[in-house]
Amino acid sequence: MSDPYAWIEQSLNTIHQARWHRRVLAIDGMAGPVVQVNGRRLVNFASNDYLGLAGHPQIVEGAIAAIRLYGTGSTGSRLLSGHRVLHSELEGAIARLKKTEDAIVFSSGYLANIGTISALVNHRDLILADEYNHASLKNGATLSGATVVVYAHGNVEELANLLAEHRENYRRCLILTDGVFGMDGDVCALPEILDLADQQSAMVMIDEAHSVGVLGKTGAGCAEHFGCSGRSLVQMGTLSKAFASLGGYVAGSAALIDFLRNRAPSWIYTTGLSPADTAAALAAIAILQQEPQRLKQLDQNVHYLSERLDYLLADLSFKQAANFKRLPTDSAIVCVQVKDAATVLALSKKLKDLGVFVSAVRPPTVPVSRLRMSVMATHTSAHIDYLIAALKDCLLDDA
Repeated sequence: MSDPYAWIEQSLNTIHQARWHRRVLAIDGMAGPVVQVNGRRLVNFASNDYLGLAGHPQIVEGAIAAIRLYGTGSTGSRLLSGHRVLHSELEGAIARLKKTEDAIVFSSGYLANIGTISALVNHRDLILADEYNHASLKNGATLSGATVVVYAHGNVEELANLLAEHRENYRRCLILTDGVFGMDGDVCALPEILDLADQQSAMVMIDEAHSVGVLGKTGAGCAEHFGCSGRSLVQMGTLSKAFASLGGYVAGSAALIDFLRNRAPSWIYTTGLSPADTAAALAAIAILQQEPQRLKQLDQNVHYLSERLDYLLADLSFKQAANFKRLPTDSAIVCVQVKDAATVLALSKKLKDLGVFVSAVRPPTVPVSRLRMSVMATHTSAHIDYLIAALKDCLLDDA
């Protein structure tokens, strides 16, 4: 008899050969702009802690206080024994930030996406999805059973043509898009997408994971950034990035949220968010409102890093310049495209040796390899200068 698990080793070998293999890297101690890894201090440009709140003492104390009052776990699904007053307080805070009628909190952003999409559409319906959408949107679309048609990244004209071609053949239509695309840093054309949806009687769901706490006058995300807060829209987001906690949410009309409480399987059949995570997210939203200067500082840091990168790349030889390109960004994510997986892995390792932590992102996560730099409000100009100096050393070595 052959070993029915032998294929796993063979698949792992293929992953290694393609340089797609991944492994975890333990960070010791508190999160922040500088972290400790294997006893070494690294300037951290690999975090989604955009507002620099993950180690904030007010958030830490809020989580501890919640544990003392409620214990460590919610003990059940929200519809059984898992609901706490804290959950309603957090949902109210999210709805006020997003300027929606209500909100619902899930135990992760992934669960928020797959549960919401599965509740909104099924095999009788149509989904139109940006090709660069996050995996949770893609998997939610597949799980829903709806017909999924993908449009080229950011191509509103193609989306319009696909709507005109397919919409009338289906009961409901849902347009799915990231707000900020997490591996690129660019922003969807939300006003144009909403206009198309209005014309074709389609719903729109936007994943604001990388835009809430980053974009908009008050940090409410893409809808606020584009002046679309009052329009009909399903706004999903996470609590695990700018809000320094764990979990996901959907904000929208009161009817939408009530429907999801009754029909979203990944909310109904999952243990409620822990008291500590709930309290931490509540504290993070409060700090964002108390300290709006964090948004301004984050924006300044992004512009400073982008300018320094452009100067550095402009100084490269013609041969080198063909291998490196800064991608456009409208967010806290700044990427430098690199020619292949081997090069980006080598660059990431060299940067780590020089004291800088930058993510190497490769296929199949993205179509083209890149260094992905996440900017935090708590980065200083000295941190950014150090990154640029280290990257310059790496590129000179590569010449």
